[in-house]
Amino acid sequence: MSNPGDADSTPISSVRQLAEQIAEGCKPREQFRIGTEHEKFGFRLSDLTPPPYQPSGIKALLESMSVDGWSPILDHGQPIGLKRGNASVSLEPAGQLELSGGLTETLHQTRDEFDGHFAQVRPGAMALGLGFAPLGFHPLATREQMPWMPKGRYAIMRRYMPRVGSLGLDMMTRTCTVQVNLDYESEADMARKLRVCLALQPLATALFANSPFTEGRPNGYQSYRAHVWTDTDKARSGMPEAFFDDGFGFEQYVEWLLDVPMYFVYRNGHYIDLAGRSFRSFMRGGFADSETGPATIGDFMDHMTTAFTDVRIKRYLEMRGADAGRPDMMLAQSALWVGLLYDQAALTAVDALVRRWPWTAYRDLRQAVPRGGLTVPWQGGTLRDLAKEVVAISRDGLRARRRIDGLGQDESAYLAPLEQIAAGGPTQSDHWLGRFHRVWEGNAGRIFSEAAI
Repeated sequence: MSNPGDADSTPISSVRQLAEQIAEGCKPREQFRIGTEHEKFGFRLSDLTPPPYQPSGIKALLESMSVDGWSPILDHGQPIGLKRGNASVSLEPAGQLELSGGLTETLHQTRDEFDGHFAQVRPGAMALGLGFAPLGFHPLATREQMPWMPKGRYAIMRRYMPRVGSLGLDMMTRTCTVQVNLDYESEADMARKLRVCLALQPLATALFANSPFTEGRPNGYQSYRAHVWTDTDKARSGMPEAFFDDGFGFEQYVEWLLDVPMYFVYRNGHYIDLAGRSFRSFMRGGFADSETGPATIGDFMDHMTTAFTDVRIKRYLEMRGADAGRPDMMLAQSALWVGLLYDQAALTAVDALVRRWPWTAYRDLRQAVPRGGLTVPWQGGTLRDLAKEVVAISRDGLRARRRIDGLGQDESAYLAPLEQIAAGGPTQSDHWLGRFHRVWEGNAGRIFSEAAI
């Protein structure tokens, strides 16, 4: 999630004005970039419990990482993240540590960014007796055992979430994801890529499934994180049918977003709780019972960050369907979507593949994959069959990009773990379940040492 808001105080005058704000993200293909974000759970090495903000916890870790040009992000004087150029380190509600990476031209640069971030985290973490592991759902802790970070927007969400779903607080405190942010050339290019990526998010959920444990026991799911999203807040999540309409574009997205209930606005360094209110009403005349004043462009840009669809539209597209996982798997997540979207032949091929089936087929798939993963039936076979086709298209797209590293490898090398899974290999969840039953003697806590970065 974002850190404190956009400062643009321009009053909102029309839907078209807001659509134009998003359209500013359009750029020529030669300027397309890759932005990868990934989260991980902290744990105390001594007892595997989640570390608090303070003492000897997340705050101290952030302070230890404030070197080499990284400057602190503050909320009421408390450090809640770090910033350097286009990159940032931020905190999810329970202290999950997130890298929002810079803008890279190649996946080789993304790989180097991963390595640099992990090297930055480890010394301070070890000095504090902490470790970090990227997993989709916390394997041990109850919701009540998770700490809360001192970010103003989280207090508002914490109060509001239980009104609109039974699992929203679990989403906030006990999940971690990996996502890639990719560019579009035009409104039509955005809509095309959105439909492809939204339809295939259930497949991504199955491929990257990495959350088979809840409170120390197998939970019966490949991706319990994805299950949590089925009852978090249906008004702002999922795969809205309107996104698949042939005429969908920036204005249609704004119209949809105006009816997503608000959380807050940010004024003079403080969040004002407006949870559940209508942004459309706010835009038309404000709220007489609050001190917000008129709605601004900055308010709308903040509001955009509170839509949690499986693919989120900003001035780029965010792919949000995958569990956090092993570093090579998180890099493969970026590789999958870069291969599909950044080569025109690959995009044409995957678009044609997706259009074979109606939107409702993917909606139903989204409900089935948290538990069934790649074994879910699909068009006379299983979802693994679709995975083979999609990964092959992505591989062709990455090879066509011809981005070669110092060892002479193109970016398709990063798809290797997905190719193994598509060919019948175990998912990350399958791997951990095997370790739980055959090696760990029923002790799910051992996942932390094996999954640690």
